[in-house]
Amino acid sequence: MGVLARLAPPPSLVDWSILALVAFEVGSGLVSLTVGQPSGAWLFTLHALAGFTLVALLGWKFRRVRRRVTDRDLWDDGTPVSILLGTLALATLGTGIYWALSGPVRIAGWPLLFLHMVLGTLVVPVLLWHLRHRFRLPSTAGIDRRRTTLQYGALLGFGALSWKAQQVAGDALSLPGRDRRFTGSKEDGSDDGNAFPVTSWVADDPDPIDPDAWTLTVAGAVATPLELDFDALPPDSRSAPRQRDGSAADTPVGATSERAVLDCTSGWYSEHDWAGVRVGDLLDRVEPADDAAWVRFRSVTGYYWSLPIEEAQNALLATRVDGDPLAHGHGFPLRLVAPGRRGFQWVKWVERVEVTHRQDLGQWVAIFVSGLD
Repeated sequence: MGVLARLAPPPSLVDWSILALVAFEVGSGLVSLTVGQPSGAWLFTLHALAGFTLVALLGWKFRRVRRRVTDRDLWDDGTPVSILLGTLALATLGTGIYWALSGPVRIAGWPLLFLHMVLGTLVVPVLLWHLRHRFRLPSTAGIDRRRTTLQYGALLGFGALSWKAQQVAGDALSLPGRDRRFTGSKEDGSDDGNAFPVTSWVADDPDPIDPDAWTLTVAGAVATPLELDFDALPPDSRSAPRQRDGSAADTPVGATSERAVLDCTSGWYSEHDWAGVRVGDLLDRVEPADDAAWVRFRSVTGYYWSLPIEEAQNALLATRVDGDPLAHGHGFPLRLVAPGRRGFQWVKWVERVEVTHRQDLGQWVAIFVSGLD
């Protein structure tokens, strides 16, 4: 304990370091929900390094305040909140580390990674309440800068070594967590048709869609809006599709396929062969305006998401997965397949494609309120 005490930075710096790392962990965790490309793996690595560094900082913090917690005579109005905050912090770190080492653990049907995110989110309001009672401005009085720099170097070294040690242990012991993707997600249902998990964002839960009453509209900043019925979509593309006015389209909507990974933010991923119509083929038909920049995909639930038009050109609107028609829970009759995007951005039950001049930031509100009516 004497060695650990000497390694610990001054108490005020420990507290502020914890605050800074918690803010980074929450921020990086939220941003990581939108990262689906391997080029963004560095963010997940920093998130893990910061988590292990927090373990050491919390160890010093708990050692310093343990008497104020164990001695009820020293309690004040803020002590219960402090205990709750410490419990949430340990639970968040513990679930994150256990997820990295374990198999696909589920609690009440949800992956443990989802619980980790919920706990991490709960830390924020409790921490703010805690600061009402414990907030102190940092002071540099009496701080040896050289010694403090070395202490922080050792602290960061501990975080890096701990992160690497869990990777080595996972490989050496063949722990199931070693097979997770860079996002932390674990494989579930790949190449098995509709057998992968069914998840929806917040309240999205529409009734099964009658294909005879469903249509796909492609409109917005385009020269010739298009509206197609279900029979016009692949795989039934052997004849020219019919527009809503009954006239035949100039060219048929051809079927195409794409192998892509669906990586859900709730902690699983699944790789499949998706078949449907290329969004670029639809855009060629409607002739977007020269200054069009985004394509918005809207669900029957009101949920929507936008992609830059260059990216949307290569996206797929799928009707089938691994040769099977999409199940209702997976977005029948039409689902967006956006390689490199996270699962919540793969809009299900698509009924409208809209070409726009600018990104609609209202999508961040729509994904939370869609389906509530």
